This record gives sequence, C-alpha cells and structure tokens, in this order.
Amino acid sequence: MPNWKSVKINEDGTKDFSDIIEKAKKCKSPDEIETGTIVGGFAHNQVLELADKVVEGVKSRAIKKFIVMAGCDGRSKEREYYTEFAKALPKDTIILTAGCAKYRYIKLDLGDIGGIPRVLDAGQCNDSYSLVVIAMKLAEVFECEINELPIAYNIGWYEQKAVIVLLALLHLGIKNINIGPTLPAFLTPTVVNFLIETYNLGTISSVEEDIKKIR
Repeated sequence: MPNWKSVKINEDGTKDFSDIIEKAKKCKSPDEIETGTIVGGFAHNQVLELADKVVEGVKSRAIKKFIVMAGCDGRSKEREYYTEFAKALPKDTIILTAGCAKYRYIKLDLGDIGGIPRVLDAGQCNDSYSLVVIAMKLAEVFECEINELPIAYNIGWYEQKAVIVLLALLHLGIKNINIGPTLPAFLTPTVVNFLIETYNLGTISSVEEDIKKIR
C-alpha cells in the first residue's frame, strides 16, 4: 500500500522491529477494561480429593446435574448462547469445563453448592481428559454405566483439533452430546446420520429448549 512502512529485513534475514518498538513507546498506555480473579485448577486430581463431598451432594439431591460445557470459543454473536445457557441453568447444576469456551460464562457469579463452585474449570482443551476421568470415577462410585450418570454434554465446536475431544467421548460410548453452534462442516451426510443414529449426536437449539432437555 502507498505510504505504508514495512518491517526492515536485515542482510542475515532477521527482521528489524525497532521502528515499531519506538512507535509503541510513544503510544498511550492501554486502558484497563476489567479487573477480578478467575478460579481454576479443578483437574481430576483436585476434584477427586473432594469426591466424598461431590458424591454426598448428588445423593442428597443438592446436585442434580453436571453439565460438560468444554470446547472452543469464537467471535460470532451466536456464541452468546453459551453465556445465556449458563445463566439459565438451575441452581442445582454444576458446569464442568475446559478450553476457551469457559470464557463465555466463567466470570458470571453463579455461586456454589455446599462450597463446591458451580463452574469447575479443568484448564485447557487438552485437559478435557480430566473431565472424562471425573465422569468415569463417578460411574465407578455409583456402580452404573457412564450414560446413566446425571451428566449432560453441551460442547462448543470451532476448529479441527476439537474433534479429537469429540472422538474420545464417542470412543467411550457417551451418547446424547449436543455441540454447537453447528456440526463440524467437514462431516459428510453419511457420517452425520451414523453419529445421530448410533450416538444420538445433536446440535444446540434455543436456550429454553435445551434447558428442558437436561431436566
């Protein structure tokens, strides 16, 4: 573009960013948008230390449902769904999350159930493993199949690496997973039909309708 400056490239191939650095030094400091803290660190080893408390919460019906809301975030407005979904969840539900999807709701004041935060953040995308370990431990404690647990799955989809998380869940035989805002675009109609028929894989609809499904 005319009148645009380019980053200088030195003879050895390295780039000279000195002009950009000098310009940055003269710019106004950024304004602080928000402050606060985010509670995390709820990988499986930490949650399992609270297993007795969690199990008692389930048995007493103080905790009626766990919602796995792991996955990806994105800029599209339709992803506001996940914020509204978290707000609309009954007070007796706990969100299990990992990945950047959590930033749609982790700053909400959702409170706790008997001292257990209503959002348990296991960490990054690859920490979704921890959520699976928690589910498998609960199935062991309650002597039931994983699909019989009071767990619903509402997972945010965005990029290809997230399909590994989905495939891991399907490998474990987990059914009734909802993903959104849409199904992965690379899935062929044949594969989609197989996943729907075999695993009852679905997509999100409205917050109101999806809340009804998990009750």
